Amino acid sequence: MVMWQTQAYRELHTPVADVLGARTAKEFEKLRVRTVGDLLRHLPRRYLSGTELTDLATLEEGEHVAVMARVSRTNVIRGAGGYSGQSRRGGRPSRLEVTLTDGHGYLAVTFFGRDHLVEYWERELGKGVRGIFVGKVGRFRDQLQLTHPEFVMLDASGAIVGSSEEKQRLATMSRSGLVGMYPATAKLPTWKVAECCRLALATLSGTNDPWPDWVLDEADVMRQADAFAAVHQPHTVAEAEAGAQRLRFDEAFATQLTMAYRRADVATHTAIRRRAVSGGLLDALDARLPFSLTEGQQEVCGTLFAELDRARPMQRLLQGEVGSGKTVVALRAMLAVVDAGGQCALLAPTEVLAQQHYATIRALMGDLAGGRMLGSPDAATDVVLLTGSMPAAAKKSALLRAASGEAGIVVGTHALLNDKVQFADLGFIVIDEQHRFGVEQRGALTDKASARPHVLVLTATPIPRSVAMTIFGDLDVSTLAELPAGRQVIGTVVVDAALRPAWVERAWQRVAEEVAQGRQAFVVVPRINSSDDGVGVTELAERLSTGPLAGVRVGVLHGQLASDAKEATMTAFAAGEVDVLVATTVIEVGVDVPNATMMVIWDAERFGISQLHQLRGRIGRGEHPGVCLLISSALAEETIRQRLDAVAATNDGFELAELDLLQRREGDVLGAEQSGSRSSLRLLSVLEHADVITQAKEIAAEAVRRDPERSTPGFVDAVAATEQLMAGDFLELS
Repeated sequence: MVMWQTQAYRELHTPVADVLGARTAKEFEKLRVRTVGDLLRHLPRRYLSGTELTDLATLEEGEHVAVMARVSRTNVIRGAGGYSGQSRRGGRPSRLEVTLTDGHGYLAVTFFGRDHLVEYWERELGKGVRGIFVGKVGRFRDQLQLTHPEFVMLDASGAIVGSSEEKQRLATMSRSGLVGMYPATAKLPTWKVAECCRLALATLSGTNDPWPDWVLDEADVMRQADAFAAVHQPHTVAEAEAGAQRLRFDEAFATQLTMAYRRADVATHTAIRRRAVSGGLLDALDARLPFSLTEGQQEVCGTLFAELDRARPMQRLLQGEVGSGKTVVALRAMLAVVDAGGQCALLAPTEVLAQQHYATIRALMGDLAGGRMLGSPDAATDVVLLTGSMPAAAKKSALLRAASGEAGIVVGTHALLNDKVQFADLGFIVIDEQHRFGVEQRGALTDKASARPHVLVLTATPIPRSVAMTIFGDLDVSTLAELPAGRQVIGTVVVDAALRPAWVERAWQRVAEEVAQGRQAFVVVPRINSSDDGVGVTELAERLSTGPLAGVRVGVLHGQLASDAKEATMTAFAAGEVDVLVATTVIEVGVDVPNATMMVIWDAERFGISQLHQLRGRIGRGEHPGVCLLISSALAEETIRQRLDAVAATNDGFELAELDLLQRREGDVLGAEQSGSRSSLRLLSVLEHADVITQAKEIAAEAVRRDPERSTPGFVDAVAATEQLMAGDFLELS
């Protein structure tokens, strides 16, 4: 529980249930709103004046909307019984058909009910010159429509017509002359969101701003309390934008302030210099590598060696395409540390990935990983694996070799974070897919070193520069953009299963043809068990085994299997004893089977752009080109089609990462949505607001210079809040 030092942070972190009640608070969870601050940062998508109409061409099916439009015509169709639902005499209800217009397009609206209700609605719709209609956009006979929307009519000046309680609640949306159109749900229409924001505003004291006056002057923004009022009760659009600008600055500044204090903290710590020596493991490895390093790999290795030879701990992020050679780069750095007398830990998020890293390192090193075994070279070190599912005897042996220093490299999962795991001289930590570890867990690994260890973070997910600046502001960033020689081109094709089911059958034939040529394939499914949403891994594997892939050796892999079963399946696939592996995304990272040349991704619309790109990186890693088929039955939806076509059009992960960022909600940038917690970026678009981020970074640096001890209450709260929000997803090296 954070003890907030400022009144502003205390008020903004008040649970929204304390203000709105438990029932309403439950509904707001769907909008990622849990505190007063979340609610007040839930801004209208747009503002309309009392005379401005909605562009009806922008509406999409399934969207909850607030539409301002004119009533073009009404038409009452009498039912047999005149009763809402089924009439008492078995007849149909009466129906009011309404056509709305924005002056260019039209939108159908339908009401059902008793005769007197239909007549009442028709009279109400005729009272004003335009109205606000709130509801969910549906489709009927290939035409968009609203069914039973909430509505209120406005006169020529934009004033509300009507005085019922419902109309007065809707009126809160436009009491300032502007109507805020909020992101909404079926149970939280935009007018109710507006009312809840008004109640939340009333809880703020507005006494003290969390930022010192000099920060407000440098940023040229209004005070926080004024900003919240400006965005929720604006008199002009310009006032609303000025308020939003302050709130965007708050997000950028809090993040950059956290990064700035992290950098300052690192500068106060020392690390043991690990200078590479000649004639050791590193030289021995280089002499036996079956390939030449790319220029990019050589450059990054040079950077790592230089930073390992400093008394200040390395904090570097290495990003690179799938198959760009990050593992070899990390291994060369680890061997340099071992040559210098230190130990290394490689932390992987899953047992499958840890085992893959372990196997890859041992394969590259050969007898150099034999430790003190008879016949091993004098320079050899021990490489051990430590996972939670290992037998007790094997685990005890690994622990002893880590504690004694006999093991130069320890590869593991969360098991490495256990209190029982000790190192003789932990000098270097490599963290793969770092966003899957929590802050406390990562701190536990860092604490196992007597001096601050050097840290290298690996990610196979290309990160746009704008995101790297926002999230990894405390890390130096290196990029491996060049693929090693021998990496094959991956051809990607989108298969419309709904429109062309014969193509799906052809896909399975294509898999069988690859197997007949001695090669292997992946089939990736988004779910383990079958449900209304679609077929699961197990069922699809059974269908394939008894159908189009009969006679082919089919294996199954997913996260709910026992660890030994997962390991056995992966080992069999890597050894060529399984032809087709039907799996969930457990194979997304790290799995390296050069003989795998084909991948079929089932229900491809269920995956994001970056995830699809990362999945297909599992193939084409040998001498033959790769083929990836994206099968989807949802291509009629334009945004899904565009997303899958984009993946098929390019193999450039950085280009796809930018597109991914544009298409998904900005709030997911910090990854928190995937772990079920709030994200700290509700308003800030790292692509659109790069200037705000740059400004915030400069002011944050000045803040640390003025207050190196972090004694300013607002700064203390900002860092605490940011760390709390990032805790589930990104690396803290404190």
